[in-house]
Amino acid sequence: MAVALDTRVPSLKDKVSPEEWAQRVDLAATYRLVHHYGWDDMIFTHISARVPGPEHHFLINPYGLLFDEITASNLVKIDLDGNKVEESPYPVNPAGFTIHSAIHAHRDDAHCVIHLHSTDGVAVSAQEHGLLPLDQHAMMLGADLAYHDYEGIALDLDERERLVKDIGTKNVMLLRNHGTLACGKTCADAFLRMYYLERACSMQVRALAGGAKPNATNQGVADKTAGQGAMAFDGLVGAMAWPALLRLLDRKDPGYRT
Repeated sequence: MAVALDTRVPSLKDKVSPEEWAQRVDLAATYRLVHHYGWDDMIFTHISARVPGPEHHFLINPYGLLFDEITASNLVKIDLDGNKVEESPYPVNPAGFTIHSAIHAHRDDAHCVIHLHSTDGVAVSAQEHGLLPLDQHAMMLGADLAYHDYEGIALDLDERERLVKDIGTKNVMLLRNHGTLACGKTCADAFLRMYYLERACSMQVRALAGGAKPNATNQGVADKTAGQGAMAFDGLVGAMAWPALLRLLDRKDPGYRT
């Protein structure tokens, strides 16, 4: 018999630190934005964010809720093994946290990690050549893009060391035959990187679908664009775009803030 999950919980705003509450609001907003852009995969995939403080605890979605049902208060606080560290009426999916725990444990700068199974992202991850420098969005990410080969559903914890090795110090990754990943010091930075990665994948799918030979840029232009893009993704543009994105959500449904 199916068990219905109630998305309504008492507000945690006055029960957690102001810093944690701000992170909860930003992470809930990130889930809602992924839904807004059509990148979610029902109740699957995860977005995680580190709770400010020395404990290395993280926030993640309640397993069973759609991304447009996520709120600041119903996010679940977990440790690096995916175990709940505070009482919550919601289950979590520890197996689904394999990818996130690997990056959080080894990248102190990765305060937010987004992993998706979008249609175009998976399509490009399944193409032998990966992401091509066909457009400005792709070229801006070129120097910061890593790849990880598919090993099956991410249930085996020993895959984490290979994930860590493959991403290194980069901030976006194509998980071969699987999906996309982006991380950042803030939810804003991680989301901006994911936005560019997803847009680049969609543009590539459309460009190749037409059957015409793509127009290739020279390597010098691609390298120049990558250098220009590096400045944008580390706090500069994210900080400017994030308030506008929150205004978009507030017009649609401000419930993510509850």
